[in-house]
Amino acid sequence: MSNEEKKATVMVSGGFDPVHVGHIRMIREASEYGDVIVVANSDDWLYRQKGFVFMDFRARAEILSAIKGVLVVESVDDADDTVCEAIRRRRPTYFANGGNRRKDNTPEALLCNELEVELLWGIGGDEKISSSSELTKKNRAFKASPSRVSSKHSER
Repeated sequence: MSNEEKKATVMVSGGFDPVHVGHIRMIREASEYGDVIVVANSDDWLYRQKGFVFMDFRARAEILSAIKGVLVVESVDDADDTVCEAIRRRRPTYFANGGNRRKDNTPEALLCNELEVELLWGIGGDEKISSSSELTKKNRAFKASPSRVSSKHSER
């Protein structure tokens, strides 16, 4: 297969901790442009950003790889807080960004322009659908209800 016949690839990236409906929508829409390469940030990156890791890389990668349209889920050297290393290594056709990303908060945009990787904006919707940070915050704030005794053991 020549380079011209080679199928387009679309890179999406994120913490995906935990994976939620907004991520699914972004990946599914990105797959309309080509095979999706998902770059999941490292556990170290998550810890630097949030102070904890809800789901480790292996669990996130397993879930992400099960989404229709995903070619591969990859790790990245994100010590610089970007996924530029993966963009340089994979040279995708497109770099897709979700609803909360813009040119002014996407450090990878400069490298994409340099490497002629086309930037896609608002993939999965123009607004952020859900937030992994909010989901985990709710989980941490949740207090379990008191233990219940089953009806067959309770006094009548």
